[in-house]
Amino acid sequence: MENPYTDEYFMKKALHEAEAAFDKGEIPIGAVVVVNNQIIARSHNLTELLNDVTAHAEMQSITAAANFLGGKYLKDCTIYVTVEPCQMCAGALYWSQVSKLVFGARDDQRGYLVMGTKLHPKTAVIQGVMANEASQLMRRFFAHRRK
Repeated sequence: MENPYTDEYFMKKALHEAEAAFDKGEIPIGAVVVVNNQIIARSHNLTELLNDVTAHAEMQSITAAANFLGGKYLKDCTIYVTVEPCQMCAGALYWSQVSKLVFGARDDQRGYLVMGTKLHPKTAVIQGVMANEASQLMRRFFAHRRK
């Protein structure tokens, strides 16, 4: 039997979170944290609602996952994010020691890769999962915002 819990499966869940952000007028980025094929945390950007520049989807999900697990480290966890994390979020991912990061669209202006930020050496990275869908949502958001 084929495993239904693929990277695409969980990225779709992160995209649902990004859509929720879009509906609230937030930059549409979503994240979910998974351990043993179970989503233990999910969030989307809340910077406008909370009036907090640090309320990115990744930061919200890291906090929720740590609370769920009862500890600050996300070892054996995978975080799925619709857009490449920024430098701040990559730093938080580093300190959380997340085992795997899967992201969709690259952010060639503010992403951690272009900024030269490093993740924890034991963090595996997969990029480009459902990148087109994440990019289209971002383009739609900013086109709507410019009107």
